[in-house]
Amino acid sequence: MWVEPSHSAGVADRAVRGGTFFVLSNPGSGEHDAQETRELLETVFKEAGRAVEFVPVSGPDALASACARAAVQAREHGGVLVAVGGDGTINTVAQAALAQGCPLGVIPQGTFNFFARDHGIPQDAQEAARALVGARPRPVQVGRLNDRLFLVNASLGLYPQLLEDRETFKEQLGRRRWVAMFSALVTVFQWRRQLALQIELEGERIAVRTPTLFVGNNRLQLERIGMEAQTVGRVGEGRLAAIVLQPIGTWAMLGLALRGALGRLGEAGQVRSFAFRSLTIRRWSVRPIKVATDGEVHWMRPPLRFEVSPEPLLLMTPQPQDRVAVE
Repeated sequence: MWVEPSHSAGVADRAVRGGTFFVLSNPGSGEHDAQETRELLETVFKEAGRAVEFVPVSGPDALASACARAAVQAREHGGVLVAVGGDGTINTVAQAALAQGCPLGVIPQGTFNFFARDHGIPQDAQEAARALVGARPRPVQVGRLNDRLFLVNASLGLYPQLLEDRETFKEQLGRRRWVAMFSALVTVFQWRRQLALQIELEGERIAVRTPTLFVGNNRLQLERIGMEAQTVGRVGEGRLAAIVLQPIGTWAMLGLALRGALGRLGEAGQVRSFAFRSLTIRRWSVRPIKVATDGEVHWMRPPLRFEVSPEPLLLMTPQPQDRVAVE
């Protein structure tokens, strides 16, 4: 069971009583959309009598440093760090919130918004802002891949390449779900690589070859692709879920993609899944490997350690009357 640090409890208590909202918007959004969202949030918060400060972010590369500075202010003044954006932006803001022990508020603006949806946060910005005003901080589980936090998932192999290619297609065709599906098909047809990995799990070392390894921290996403209930049910209760694919060809991979879209991936014989607290990945080479955390792609040197963070994130969770049912 998590034990909440005393300074975090104090900050959370002050945040509930009316602390300032320190808002960080996705710097990759269009200028018009960002301004429109800012005006909407400012209206909602001021009508509710809540102080708000919109933290300036000069560009995507400056988001992490802006979050770090704002998190210190939120901790010192009993405020709430508020992320406006998709899962990648929320991840960056959450890293700073967790480091300082201050609460995180979420205004979802992404394509899938798995983190927000899993916690009953409305998808409409105005409704999410109104829910945030009455929200209460609740500790939620987060995962770690080495020194990086992840809220939804972390992966290596094919999945990070899917994400990288998806962003390229979205820049050309727009941020729509059908674009994400189309780009995934293109990537699968082109992917030929198999990873040779050493998996260390509960004192046992297993050699595997796989096109991708996926680790989930989000029940909603895992349920949507049809993973086994026994594995999914343990996520969020001190466990993460790992999915490892057997080496397969292009057409078999497309078949798995179809199963996932239909919510039946767990039935496939080429898929192995299991719940765990800590998992270490080693390779014969120490060269950096491409990984992804919550949709953001990075390079990391092995060994790679996936684990449940010993400290929870304080998430501003809507009151029952403001929660939305998972769609």
